[in-house]
Amino acid sequence: MAIKDYIRQRYFPQMWCPGCGHGIILNALLRAVDEMGLDKNNIVMTSGIGCSARISGYVDFHSLHTLHGRALAFATGVKLSKPELTLLVPMGDGDALAIGGNHFIHAARRNIDMTAIVMNNRIYGMTGGQYSPLSGYGKKATTAPYTTIDNDFDVVNLSIAAGASFVARSTAYHVLESIDILKKAIQHKGFSVVEILSQCPTYYGRKNKEGDAVSMMEFQKNTTAKLGSKALEKDPTLIPRGIFVDVDAPEYCQEYDKIVERAMKASQNNRVDQTLTTEAGHTCPTP
Repeated sequence: MAIKDYIRQRYFPQMWCPGCGHGIILNALLRAVDEMGLDKNNIVMTSGIGCSARISGYVDFHSLHTLHGRALAFATGVKLSKPELTLLVPMGDGDALAIGGNHFIHAARRNIDMTAIVMNNRIYGMTGGQYSPLSGYGKKATTAPYTTIDNDFDVVNLSIAAGASFVARSTAYHVLESIDILKKAIQHKGFSVVEILSQCPTYYGRKNKEGDAVSMMEFQKNTTAKLGSKALEKDPTLIPRGIFVDVDAPEYCQEYDKIVERAMKASQNNRVDQTLTTEAGHTCPTP
């Protein structure tokens, strides 16, 4: 299929600011889906509120544009009712880790089969440029004109600690790498987290004097390095990219099916015991 077959063309041109990295991430995601040959009718995308959340309106999949921070909760409900579907959950840094933080860590520990894509532009873009849990110490935002004093989360470390069975990081600049990582994340049976660093020249870049979109993408290129690379060995201050965790672990829906099966067997055994008791001349207990 052509990439245009995966989008709702009536909603284009899209509303993201010029230079925003989210369009690049959408492109990478669609190319990953296309290269995997997935049937778009078997894909469900859920999103919350924010710049990143608008992505669910642009894709020609089954999609839910839900409440702020609740995308993973809605996705969990869909997955438990239709476990055969492929769940994609794009979120912004605030959507995923501020109001949505509790849902994030519990989805990770349950290891429910879905792909959480954290589109990290380090700012609340749609609502006016407030700082987010990923802005970091000493950064400026509309709600921090004299810089922030909050430390930022490390999405990779947080995901690993919470129990995600697939954890990776890339950037909008490294788009071919992002496509490859997204394919592996979607194929993984369990909770997959893919953090993709995304530029926001409108708020984060402007407030923090990081330049235009091109300058911010060059920053992604120059301040990150692949896991296991010599560059990372020489300069440990670089942000590592790549796949950090990819392990097999019991998946939530499959484990839930086992509980249902055990409960049904127990119910059948109880019925058999009650029948035998009645045939032996005893009174069958009232259920």
